[in-house]
Amino acid sequence: MLTTKDEAEDLIQRWVSHQFDLTPEDYQQFKTLGSTCLAEGASEQLLKFVQEEENQGVVKSMGGELLTALINEIVKKEKTRDHCQTAITHLTKTCSPNKLLQNMLEMIEDIDPGAISETILVLLPHLQTVVLRLEDRRAACLGLSLSALHGQLSRLPVPYTPQQEEEDECGLCGCCAALALFLRPFVDELTSKDGKDEAAAEDEELKVELLKLYVSVERFFLSTCPSKILILSFSCLYPLYLLQCNMEHIDHLLTRYALQNALMENSLKKVEDNSLPVGLMELRSFYGGPQNLRLILTDCPMRHLRESGLQLFQIFIDKLDTEAKHKFFRCMLKTSNHEGVESYVIKNIRRQIAYSMKGNPNKYFLGLDLLPLLALVFILPHGAETNLLTNMDKIMEGLNLLRYVFLKAICCLVWITIKEEYLKMLRVALSMSRAYYSSELKALKEGQKLKARAELTACLVSQVLESALVTFDLMDSLTVRIEEITEETLS
Repeated sequence: MLTTKDEAEDLIQRWVSHQFDLTPEDYQQFKTLGSTCLAEGASEQLLKFVQEEENQGVVKSMGGELLTALINEIVKKEKTRDHCQTAITHLTKTCSPNKLLQNMLEMIEDIDPGAISETILVLLPHLQTVVLRLEDRRAACLGLSLSALHGQLSRLPVPYTPQQEEEDECGLCGCCAALALFLRPFVDELTSKDGKDEAAAEDEELKVELLKLYVSVERFFLSTCPSKILILSFSCLYPLYLLQCNMEHIDHLLTRYALQNALMENSLKKVEDNSLPVGLMELRSFYGGPQNLRLILTDCPMRHLRESGLQLFQIFIDKLDTEAKHKFFRCMLKTSNHEGVESYVIKNIRRQIAYSMKGNPNKYFLGLDLLPLLALVFILPHGAETNLLTNMDKIMEGLNLLRYVFLKAICCLVWITIKEEYLKMLRVALSMSRAYYSSELKALKEGQKLKARAELTACLVSQVLESALVTFDLMDSLTVRIEEITEETLS
């Protein structure tokens, strides 16, 4: 803890003189010092420090650590708003946009339930600045931001009358208006290129991310619409009994890639969430149905069938009880042999851990039984020679799960094993992959004297190689962040 002004000044001088050799302890002390300044009402002094020219090296490296404290200060206090807003604006233009985005996503994830709308209203303009500064993977990062924001906004109650909309007691309407402003430059960017030849793959990806948000909002509206069609249920036709009877037919239909959703969806929706016991997993039909559904997700050439299959896959997971989910996840991780399916399963594992921590404790996702599940997640199929680009989705989702686990101080005892057997191997794989793709990119750039058509192909290959290197940097950054979090937790 910092107790005197002299100690703080000594720290600052050390940071300035060693700004290229900062340690995790320096980052934590910097964060603590900033929070202390705000708690003592010294927001003006903090702003002065952030803006001083001699401190820009330190601010560029560690300034992102101040974001959470500054935004929380704006939400809680009116007097210091101007100083804090100016400081955040400076940070968003000075610090690395990738690090800032990571800090902002963590902030959204851990947002105070009582200040969701207030925090989002403060954060959105600065998040927009950060995303617009990104030079690579902007669409993917926008998608991550929208997903995180939608997850928090969906927790707010929806106003159903004009009076409720006008009062906007919980701030949902204001947040929706702010979100529209947040999206405006991205929509304008796509509109300006609509119908023109220069539209690139990044633009298509941006369209997809915007459409994902639209579909999520539309689906939420339909699910909360009061004029749902009600289906009468008779006590003699118990939903679980109907599901068991129908699984044989569902299994048969799924193998033919036709009518795959009607029977299974209607049967599952009658069953309560978290109610299907693990014993059902022993039945051939209950095992075969999801396995054939997995084949639709991975092999079916028709997009609408794959999308429908993914929805059914999630519904099936939701209906399983805790032990059955645990067994199903293990089975999928062992047998799917598809990194997209595995990444989706890992995302569901994280959801179950979060659900278990919210007053639903169990041994499968909080106790020792979680460890064998994590062992299936944190494994590279071919060791250091694993193709990281092909397995990118699973690895990134796994690293996000690992970051979440250690942020919540879960299973710290397994850290040594993961560090030695997974992260160490991942670093070797990253080094090998980065060296390989760098050499390929260098060779490509040295042989540019080709015909016009071949130049186009070379350009596309160059973009792929550069994108791969950026992906490896993101993996490396996330790995370093996980090690920092764990060292702080264990200390």
